[in-house]
This record gives sequence, C-alpha cells and structure tokens, in this order.
Amino acid sequence: MPPTDAPPELTRAIDPATLARFAADLSALCDPARDRVLVAVSGGPDSLALLLLTHALLGDRCVAATVDHGLRPEAADEAAWVADLCAARGIDHAVLSGPLPERAGHTANLSARARALRYELLQAHADAVGATHIATAHHADDQVETLIMRLNRGAGVGGLAGVRASGQRMGGRVIRPLLGWRRTELGAIVAAAGIVAVEDPSNVSDRFDRARLRKQLAAIDWIDPLRVAASAAALADAEDAIAWMVRQLGTDRIAADGDSLTLDPSGLPFELVRRLVEQCVRQMDASAEIRGSALVRMVKALESGDTAMLGDVTAVALSPAAWRFRKAPPRRLL
Repeated sequence: MPPTDAPPELTRAIDPATLARFAADLSALCDPARDRVLVAVSGGPDSLALLLLTHALLGDRCVAATVDHGLRPEAADEAAWVADLCAARGIDHAVLSGPLPERAGHTANLSARARALRYELLQAHADAVGATHIATAHHADDQVETLIMRLNRGAGVGGLAGVRASGQRMGGRVIRPLLGWRRTELGAIVAAAGIVAVEDPSNVSDRFDRARLRKQLAAIDWIDPLRVAASAAALADAEDAIAWMVRQLGTDRIAADGDSLTLDPSGLPFELVRRLVEQCVRQMDASAEIRGSALVRMVKALESGDTAMLGDVTAVALSPAAWRFRKAPPRRLL
C-alpha cells in the first residue's frame, strides 16, 4: 500500500547546491529555460527525487505521469497517491494505463512488454500536454546493474554502452539526467522533503535477476558506480563512432541492384561487416527479428562462401567481395 503520511510541507526547498548540480545535468540534455518536461513517476524514491528536482527548476513547465501497467493490485492505489502528492504541490499529473502489447518479437517477455507499453503511453501523453522531453530516473546504480547483466548475456559494444542519457528511443526525446547520481543521494532528497516513498516489492523479490544482483552489489564496497557510469559513457561514444563509420561505409559498400542489395565486405574488420550485413537485412525486411547470434552465423556462412538466411532474407556469397541479399520468395502452403 502507498504511504499514509500527511502531505509534505510545501515550503521545504531543495538545497541550492543540489539544485545547481541538477540544473547543469538537465541543461546538457535540454533547454531548462524553455522546454516542457514530462517526468515519469512511479512513486519510488528515484522518480520522486527527479520530480522534485525538475519541478523546483522548471515550475509549471514540469508535468508528471504515472503508468499503471495493471500487473499488481497495489499499483492503482500507488498511482492515486502520486496524483495526490502532485496535486498538493501544484504539479500537473496524469495516470496512464492500457493493454500490454501482444507476445511477439522483442516484446515477448513481460518486462519488455511493460516497458514498451510505458514508453508508448508516455509519448502519447507528452504529445497531448506539449512536453518536449520525457525524463526518467535511471541513475548510476542502475547503470552498474545494467552493465553487469548485459556482460552476463554476452553483449557487444552497443549493449555495454548501458543506459544512455539521451538515447535513440523516440528520437532522443527521452532523457535521463540522473545518471551521475547515486541511489542514496536521491533517497536523501525525498526524505528531506518529508515524503515516504512507495516501495515496489519487485525491487527486492528474488524472482527477478536485477533484484538478486542488487542485493549482491550491496555487499560489495569497492565498486564505484560513478566510475562505471563513466565507462558506460565512453562505450556509448565508441558505439556512436562505430555507427557513424558504418553509415559512411554503407554508402560506398552497399549497392542496390533491382530487388537485391550487394555488399562488398572485403578488407573490413568483422564488427563492421556484421553491422553492414545487419543493415542489408533490415533494408530488405524491416520487420526482421535479428538476434546477435543469428547475425554472426549469417556472416560466418557468407565468409565461408555459403548461402545463409535470416528472417525472410536470403544471402549468397557471389565472391569474397560481393555478397548478395534479396527477399526470399513466399513459402508455398501445402
């Protein structure tokens, strides 16, 4: 159940040094003097701290929304509690809900489906209220957890870039100004405001990988989340550089020929070839579900001079300097 404490005092101000620090972080991602920011607020301490900081800085240009995924019976009460807190502080707030996406493609597991719904609802609401950006409360400790989980899954440079301060989702509209902040710092901001935050039981449930990892990390005192976040930022820069190079190479190395594409991979490092092959597959079949292991198998097959297929795209190595990609013909029904 949500906390039942009396509404917090509205006169408590955030420490000027803390607000100045947040202003610098937010200014790197948007224009605080002009932009309107929609803050995604679950009622937990991290998102509440983001709400308090953003409202203190932007005033009426800070709006808020809470997504009720319909997955827990307590969620409706928690969303109502956030709505009351926002009303007491004069913050425009909405509770958003909708059906989870079907189990298909990249939204097959529950957490991914909930995330897809959350961003879909937030984007629609941002459009409705004229918000230029959507702010989420991912922080440095989240970044550590994300990187370790992705390392354990064999992620490449793109995955190890971690959570981006301003990512590709929704054209960079989603911003995360708290990646340089610790979980304890954010909790202290909420406590200083006299607010007892909502605690989501999934954050401590051993059913979830992230919750189990969080418990293990709490017992390790030598990991510095801010340095890990800096490493993630460096990897994000490297990912951007590789993506830029692939775009340039695609112009020179990929040629359209009727209903097919031809790629010249000769002399290129494997990672660049892999990404160019992915680009060809996506150009031929925009709906293709491309998993990293399947993509690597396709590249290896083509390097060996074999034919390969991924999704509805077939590829054949005509020569070491010419790989042809085309959409496979429709399958016959027996």
